[in-house]
Amino acid sequence: MKKFILLLLTICFSISGFAQKIDRKKVVQRNNPHITSIDSLGSLTVGNGHFAYTVDFTGVQSFPDIYKNGVPLCTMSDWGWHSFPNEEGYKAEEVLLNHDFHRGHQQELYSAEFKQEGRLKEATKFLRANPHRLNLAAIGFALDRNKISNISQTLDMWTGIIHSQFDHDGFRYTVETVCHPYRDLIGIHAMRKQIAPKAHDYGMELIMSYPYPTGEHSDDASNWQKSNLTKEKFTPIGDHQRLFHINIDSTNYYIDLKWKTKPSDTDWKWQARRRKHTIPCGMIYYVNDVFFKKEAEFIIELSSEENQRKGLKNLSVEDIQKASANYWKEYWNKGGMVDFSQVKDPRAQELERRTIQSLYLMAVNDGQDYPPAETGLTYNSWFGKYHLEMIYWHQAYQALWGHGETLEHTLSWYLKAEPMAREIAQRQGFKGIRWMKMTDPSAAEAPSNVGSYLIWQQPHLIYLAELLYRSDSVMARKVLDKYGRLVEETAEFMYDFAEYDSTRQQYILRGYIPAQETLKADDVINSPFELNYWLTAMEMAQQWRVRKGMCRHPQWDDLIAKLAPLPSKEGIYLTSEKSPLIAHRAEQTDSPTGDDKFASDHPMPLGAFGMLPDSRLFTKDNMKQTYDWTIKNWNWQKTWGWDYPMTAMCAVRLGNPEDAINALLMSVPKNTYLVQGHNWQSNRLRCYLPGNGGLLTTIALMTAGWDGNKNPNPGFPKDWKVKWEGIKALP
Repeated sequence: MKKFILLLLTICFSISGFAQKIDRKKVVQRNNPHITSIDSLGSLTVGNGHFAYTVDFTGVQSFPDIYKNGVPLCTMSDWGWHSFPNEEGYKAEEVLLNHDFHRGHQQELYSAEFKQEGRLKEATKFLRANPHRLNLAAIGFALDRNKISNISQTLDMWTGIIHSQFDHDGFRYTVETVCHPYRDLIGIHAMRKQIAPKAHDYGMELIMSYPYPTGEHSDDASNWQKSNLTKEKFTPIGDHQRLFHINIDSTNYYIDLKWKTKPSDTDWKWQARRRKHTIPCGMIYYVNDVFFKKEAEFIIELSSEENQRKGLKNLSVEDIQKASANYWKEYWNKGGMVDFSQVKDPRAQELERRTIQSLYLMAVNDGQDYPPAETGLTYNSWFGKYHLEMIYWHQAYQALWGHGETLEHTLSWYLKAEPMAREIAQRQGFKGIRWMKMTDPSAAEAPSNVGSYLIWQQPHLIYLAELLYRSDSVMARKVLDKYGRLVEETAEFMYDFAEYDSTRQQYILRGYIPAQETLKADDVINSPFELNYWLTAMEMAQQWRVRKGMCRHPQWDDLIAKLAPLPSKEGIYLTSEKSPLIAHRAEQTDSPTGDDKFASDHPMPLGAFGMLPDSRLFTKDNMKQTYDWTIKNWNWQKTWGWDYPMTAMCAVRLGNPEDAINALLMSVPKNTYLVQGHNWQSNRLRCYLPGNGGLLTTIALMTAGWDGNKNPNPGFPKDWKVKWEGIKALP
């Protein structure tokens, strides 16, 4: 009897130990990024979702030239955009192209990317590149790279503060960098201590400079050779504050600088004149300087309008640090959390690191009032514009991890974009609204020979609105009322886009480029992912009608009942009905030529089950065969950062957790996660937030599961004792 009681107590203790609340602070801080060398891919960022400031190992932006081709040092916001003067008067209607898909429409006008020399090519280039996101300022110290040593830098993700320490020319520097959680404002506290007896003390110099934009596809948005085109005026506000008015063509913004030194530090001075400063790579730009000897703090606020300034008079760096610490503590405690510390498998530690660092990076970059760009507010990719087909990977996790209010910021923008989306549908002969692919705050459609033909961005609005509805029962009614019309009109286009084939007695999808962009619009019929997404979203739209007290739409039900099944051959789901079943050949080149296009880019047949729930359109047995075939035959060197989470999601729903772990940690270059958590893709895309967001959505599926799932932690092997809190199940 005693042995039985002892055994029972042991079991109860074990269960209660596993059920204990997660020590969230401990989990977060054990994954803090730590930098000990000059690493162009190791920059760190502070920000609040609307504004971000990315720094080098000095805690500020002292060496932008070193990081230019790594993860660049930029100061970016969701309001900071610029357009070059449209001297040629290019108009969006100039680059519209009629593409006849033989649907019986009089014309289908698509925003095309013209490549033959002439006005249309130049119009295409201008409309794709404008507007573009600005690098608002470079704010750093004047230092000599060759005199740097003893670097030690840590981003404390629990407080949002970067702590930097390094030696330079006989002095030890200690720098703390923080961003205000609710204002586009950074605080910098810097100290210098002499550590060499014969060090020459020239003082410490803070430099602020303002680059002219490049308008290039992917870079730090800084054309220093043309910085003379950036105009600047400043107004003194007392002895220790200056207000700068920056003008770049028709763009204007303001920078409010306040600084303070210790009373004993009498050698500080303000360098009021503009002067040229040459950094090591030879770039020349204009600067304003503040000099000090021992200790100083700087508060710098940026705004699009002078009257948006809230004033810095009574604000200190300590105040900003306290506000940041409170904000991040609330963020980490409010949302979901995972703890892999009880898992013995050594792979678990890396999964935890990627997950926690991704939660930080996404909060810093993807909390905007607009859809986020692939590189967020870290640097420009696709000119800083955003892609609506990527919003699932960026933001689905927010509703699943308890941060639905951040997703709501972005969905609100869709209400403003509705008129442009309606115009797209109308000029192509469809009812409802058709969401654009690549766009900017104005919702203008950027010309593209691929993006203008994509359709998988269309169901995202319905799916994400559904996640938002499920995320908070208190707000559910308001979500229905606010987004009900958009859900209805989005589904109306989807119904109208599908065609009824009377011979098959099925609805089919054709005349588009699928998410696997290596396929051509004229050749695609019934790609598997789009088919199941159409079915899933149309059923969700019907549920929204019922919730609002409306009847189910009978025509939509007809589509739901008669939509064509996923095309297959030999039990394997094809990339499209016309696609052959061709395995990747390892000897082929890196360019998607020939048959390789059918087994490269995104492996979307797997996305049909994983991202999306089960349906009548496929069988699990065939999907399992498709999964095994894809793992063996796909060209994984040509995949992207979100493909590995998507593959893992399919494995989870198929009941193969070990496969899911292998997919998440697949050893391919584009599944690289840098020291601060950025998902590296290539020399052009050194960070890629859809990979981070995809990881978080997958972890939600692996822990909380999906509607109807009864297995705890369905995405992990049984011996993985993964603890989690506050994560919601997927549909």
